[in-house]
Amino acid sequence: MQVGFEEVRAAVATVPPVRRCGRVTAIERGLVRVAGLPDDIATGDLVEIGTGPDRRLGEVLELAPGGVLVAPDGAAEGLRLGMPVSRSGSDTLAPHDSWLGRLIDPTGRPLDGRPLLPGRVARPVRAGALPPVARRAMGARLETGLAVFDTMLPIVRGQRIGLFAGSGVGKSTLLARFVAGIDADVLVLALIGERGREVGDFVGRVLGPEGMRRTVVVAATSDRSPMMRRRCALAAMTVAEHFRDAGRSVVLLADSLTRFAEAHREIALSSGEPPSLRGFPPSTAQALMGLCERAGPGTDDTGDITAIFTVLVAGSDMDEPVADIVRGTLDGHVVLDREIAERGRFPAVDLLRSVSRSLPGAAGPGENGLIALARRRIADYEKVAIMLRAGLYVPGSDPATDDAIAVWPALDRFLAEESPDGSAGSFHRLGAILGSA
Repeated sequence: MQVGFEEVRAAVATVPPVRRCGRVTAIERGLVRVAGLPDDIATGDLVEIGTGPDRRLGEVLELAPGGVLVAPDGAAEGLRLGMPVSRSGSDTLAPHDSWLGRLIDPTGRPLDGRPLLPGRVARPVRAGALPPVARRAMGARLETGLAVFDTMLPIVRGQRIGLFAGSGVGKSTLLARFVAGIDADVLVLALIGERGREVGDFVGRVLGPEGMRRTVVVAATSDRSPMMRRRCALAAMTVAEHFRDAGRSVVLLADSLTRFAEAHREIALSSGEPPSLRGFPPSTAQALMGLCERAGPGTDDTGDITAIFTVLVAGSDMDEPVADIVRGTLDGHVVLDREIAERGRFPAVDLLRSVSRSLPGAAGPGENGLIALARRRIADYEKVAIMLRAGLYVPGSDPATDDAIAVWPALDRFLAEESPDGSAGSFHRLGAILGSA
């Protein structure tokens, strides 16, 4: 993607001719108090603390008559009283189509060693959602390349869905399969608090040169400060909104909302907000809901943002604060089960605990009938699974149970299949399995 003179001029315009500096007046609880910054400084603005190779970024958290409270990017070790502090930029990001194929940090700086120019229009990183009455309804089904999502848990344009699982159950692996197979014009991938090795793996192996052509990766690895980890999700959503407003069908994949919420908690507690929801401050709910609501269908003259968020649920507790808040906000949730993963089926989707709120509208009458029958067969099998393992079930005791037992091996394999021939082919195979009982 070529950039022109206007983009170069926009980059030059971001460099202020004069910078008014403040000074560090106090360092407390890992935060920095600064006096002397311009009066028009705003919460969310970025500042530079120090000069030369030791300078670091910070984000303005609070304003007070005597100065501002800043969250530095990194630990407070090495900061000194009297250090100069200058405004680095406002709480905006200026995405551009040339960002496709690039790996950037949450401030819009390149992480791949190549120069990156901003776009012409700066967008607020903490923007509000589109007006509800101006939005279209959710759109057509997206092909995902996975049979279970092309049939029983469909994902449609403008839907927001969560992948809920404990650690090591396959959230990131499933996300990688979505990256490789989902139908979209543009992918925006937010890697929030991921290990550096996994960032490189996503870019080099999962996406590869072909996948990167339609992808922008926004990353803040686990060693980055909570300021950058929280900003990672907000920046990725801002990039997605840029492409949505250009009329593109965008899929935003964020791993994970839990680490976004944990970064928000660290900052909020340091600034004095009291904990309430199992250690999470009250503002966590607004932060999560505000982020999720920015995704979804666009207006009549824009595209849409289909969002797939991962949520880490410790001990498979679906009632822990982050999971509980997000589950009530999204348009569906997919539960990945450790027992299913341990017996070797991936993706380890627990179909009976998973819901896509795009149904029944995303499927036709015949397809909805197959989905309902498949769920009944799985439920009937689950009721007697323990008895079967113990050898206590007597065949012929219940015709519905006998049918469920007959189709279970093929149905279980189907839930792990890829979908090379799309949803139509997957529904055809599902119908053949259910009709074989």
